[in-house]
Amino acid sequence: MYNICTSTREIINNMQQMMQQNSTEKFPIRTVSEITGVNAVTLRAWERRYGLIKPLRTPKGHRLYSRSDIRLVEEILGRLSQGMSISQVAKDILENAPAAIVDEDSNTWDHYAEKMIAATVSYDEQQLDLVYNDAMSLYPIDIVTSRLLLPLLRELGNRWAKKTGSVAEEHFFSMYLRNKLGARFHHQNLTNQGPKLIMACLPGEHHEFGILLFALTAHSKGYRIILLGTDLPVSELKQVSNTTQSEGIVLAGSAALSCQSIYENLESLCRSVSIPVFIGGDVSYSCREDITNANAIPLTHDLAASLTIISDRLQKSKLNT
Repeated sequence: MYNICTSTREIINNMQQMMQQNSTEKFPIRTVSEITGVNAVTLRAWERRYGLIKPLRTPKGHRLYSRSDIRLVEEILGRLSQGMSISQVAKDILENAPAAIVDEDSNTWDHYAEKMIAATVSYDEQQLDLVYNDAMSLYPIDIVTSRLLLPLLRELGNRWAKKTGSVAEEHFFSMYLRNKLGARFHHQNLTNQGPKLIMACLPGEHHEFGILLFALTAHSKGYRIILLGTDLPVSELKQVSNTTQSEGIVLAGSAALSCQSIYENLESLCRSVSIPVFIGGDVSYSCREDITNANAIPLTHDLAASLTIISDRLQKSKLNT
């Protein structure tokens, strides 16, 4: 009995020590960024502008975050994904919101869009950059993409169609965004270690922003991306997938594409490769039946939901191999 009790007491002591160690464990900002998917610039902005997270500092000034800090970051992300602005989240979480909190109303994204359109109309790249960088410093890329960039691209297209805007304006913004996203994409893609995905536009699709924004969101979640651009013949994808040993293929297109042509291309592709083929963009709705009949997997307009579909299918594929 004594030995059993002694053994039990030792186990309890060990568990208490482990719990104490976990509660005092600290993580550098890079590790927190990898765990949560929130980049270091945004973590620092939440601390500096809103006082939401208060990490400890080393004698040299480096930030150290606790597990409770990480849980708080995840809670913030959950609230942002529900449509709250970062200032609303701060006011909701902090019992007494400090005066340093910036007063943003519920039209945060409308204000960002209005400022970016005004900068585009005046061809003011410096102002465009200030607004874009402010949004990117406060929100994860998937939220900026779904709530600002995609609606903004649609609005600029509508302005051109209604002749309230010009082709020059649309081209100015397109060149700006392509350069910003391209630089960000290539920088981040070098450090990722997650599943490898091939991404391209379907044959006949010449607009690349949708797939570029999705690629940027995907590799912000750790995916490695082989980005092949617009109007890609699907016959070349088998060789690319074999060479790169990719785990999935993501193609995108607009509703203007022919559903019959999409079915023929996808049916041939799905027979030739052993990895899942995902289809995004407007075509995933307009040609949904043809996509599924070809054994491809349609995605949605919701970036987070689409990434969940991809993740679940890749996990299922691993279990079946």
